[in-house]
Amino acid sequence: MITVHRVMGAETEFGLSQPGNPGANPMRDSARVVDAYAGPRGLKSSQSFWDFETESPLADARGFLMNVADADVSQLTHLPAEAVEAEYLANVVTENGARYYVDHAHPEYSSPEVLTPRDLVTYDRAGDLVALASVRRLAATDAPVNLYKNNTDSKGASYGTHENYLVERTVDFDDLVAGLIPFFVTRQILCGSGRVGIGREGETPGFQISSRADFFEAQVGLETTLRRPIVNTRDEPHADPDRYRRLHVIIGDATLAEPATLVRFGSTALVLGLIEAGLAPRIELADPLQALWDVSHDLQLSTRLPLADGSHLTALEIQDLYWSACREQAGDDPETQEVLAEWRRFLDGLAADPTTLADSIDWVAKWVLLDGYRQREGLSWDHPKLALIDVQYHDVRPEKGLFHKLERAGRITRLTTLEEVEAAVTTPPEGTRAYLRGLAVTRFSDALVAASWDSLVFDAGTAGLVRLPMSEPRKGTRALLAERLADVDDVDGLLTALGVTRLSAKTQERRL
Repeated sequence: MITVHRVMGAETEFGLSQPGNPGANPMRDSARVVDAYAGPRGLKSSQSFWDFETESPLADARGFLMNVADADVSQLTHLPAEAVEAEYLANVVTENGARYYVDHAHPEYSSPEVLTPRDLVTYDRAGDLVALASVRRLAATDAPVNLYKNNTDSKGASYGTHENYLVERTVDFDDLVAGLIPFFVTRQILCGSGRVGIGREGETPGFQISSRADFFEAQVGLETTLRRPIVNTRDEPHADPDRYRRLHVIIGDATLAEPATLVRFGSTALVLGLIEAGLAPRIELADPLQALWDVSHDLQLSTRLPLADGSHLTALEIQDLYWSACREQAGDDPETQEVLAEWRRFLDGLAADPTTLADSIDWVAKWVLLDGYRQREGLSWDHPKLALIDVQYHDVRPEKGLFHKLERAGRITRLTTLEEVEAAVTTPPEGTRAYLRGLAVTRFSDALVAASWDSLVFDAGTAGLVRLPMSEPRKGTRALLAERLADVDDVDGLLTALGVTRLSAKTQERRL
């Protein structure tokens, strides 16, 4: 049986603007955003605080390592000194075990690792509150900054909302590609965030389903900012590389509506289970890139996409094939059944009347909002007011963001409570190593020299620096550590409780 239970996480690069100063340096402002959050909370923020020792962004899942000389500077995330304007890089590990940092001239929140789509919704939403706290802090300065949870400035630039899923290393990567391309090409109908304008610069009037689709140029590849691929091949597991690979998904939109986020991650987790079991539908699109663009531009969801065997299927029909295969193999746990039910509700609603899902899917909510305004005012789709409303939908400020106003009015369904999300800002997930990472930040920060997804580096005094590896994401949990560390209040006690030898900087994996 397959379930939605899987190690997963989200990455959100926020759009950024400094009101009244379009020439502001985005790298500098991104660093100010991160520091504005870290400073008042006493969190360490610096380029060197993140431990880059085990990162390998140039490793390709197809079996080779890209030469540094051939890589774009944006790919050299393991060599921060090589980044443009490296002096503005900032890295923070937050109390909940997330990473908040500067990435490609944008502030990025990377959620802590979680085990269910429901938890992902909560911790992704917690990232919105982190971003909001930065905006509030900078509002009192002479250079306030606004942040937007979107993916394009509608002037030809796009920035990412990425997903990460832990997959067994035994799964052949070609099987992942074959199973995922038709799914990703059509998944946008469930979780696109919508966009005014067709084309990278919105040069053709209109509205489309996905804010990211027009920016993709390849089926498979290592890049994330140039020649973006439908399936990314970065082989950087942030875990035991002999057991796991991390599927790094770069094709999703930034979803604000919580039901869409749930379905985005939940359906993908289930499809990965199908692929691991060798049970994914066998669908081969004749031209995946053209299909990606066609689906995004088709608000009626009626375009029949050519398949390699000469037949045709719509995006809804392809998604229905994946849903049916998942339902047949799915476990009966509540989390899995919830995702299947929501996925089915989405497909049925989209087939009957997409506007009935304006309470659940961002592209539909935005389309209804914009089209109603456009018709009342007699505007064409290329009117500048519509582009402004598009951006305003994504403003992280509750008093400004149109999404937030719709949600408060009950026009968009909320799955979390404000109290749950506020707690998630400072409390790490209990079922993954994020628990230990968050604990290190809150209780042992004085001795914490650096951190990353799979390591913590402590200053152990006379023993020097000690790296504590965490290559198993399901260890370092509350169940394993809370009792053992209840009375520990310093790094010596922590290392002793974890069984770490402090006489050498070369530590070994411990049973955490």
